[in-house]
Amino acid sequence: MEALYFQTNSIIQETQQCFQQLNNVRGGDTGSVEAEIQTKLTAVSANCDRLDVLLYKVPVAQRPSTKMRVDQLKYDLRHLQAALRLYQDKKARRELEHAERESLLNKRFTANSDTSIDIDYSLQHNNAMQNAHRGVDEMIWTGSSILDGLRNQRETLKGARKRIMDVGNTLGLSNQTMKMIERRLVEDKYVMIGGMIVTLLIITVIIYFFVF
Repeated sequence: MEALYFQTNSIIQETQQCFQQLNNVRGGDTGSVEAEIQTKLTAVSANCDRLDVLLYKVPVAQRPSTKMRVDQLKYDLRHLQAALRLYQDKKARRELEHAERESLLNKRFTANSDTSIDIDYSLQHNNAMQNAHRGVDEMIWTGSSILDGLRNQRETLKGARKRIMDVGNTLGLSNQTMKMIERRLVEDKYVMIGGMIVTLLIITVIIYFFVF
């Protein structure tokens, strides 16, 4: 699982570098870079699904911290996917504006020509707001998952502390019991010796009175 985690983290870092290349391209064809980013994001998504399955094979004590690391990979994946969608939306909007500008410049006007341009900026603004809302919801969900992981880790540590205290109490009780047993053995030894002495005295008295 560790190898798969580090491989996925490495792919995420490579994807971030691809975004830097995408931002550095000016007026060129970015289709190949976008395709490479999409391929890497698909690989990261598949790896995250496999990590979710492998998570249940991790020891219980290590599971909260491991789940937190996997959740961080998922958060990075959603962030990169949102960034790619935002870039593609901006690119499509620029291409649409360029096409409309070219159409307007190349259009021949007459006295009765209809020069209205149907550009729905409100719809574009609404789409951008929805993308922003989705990004905020994803961040809230990730934060909630991290808090749940911390709570689970806290409960695990509390359980371990309780078990340690129980073991300590048990050891203390065992030591006290051993001391009581040793003291009882010594007392029984003295009782036995005293009983033997008393028995010998009684036998001696009986022999003395019946023989002499």
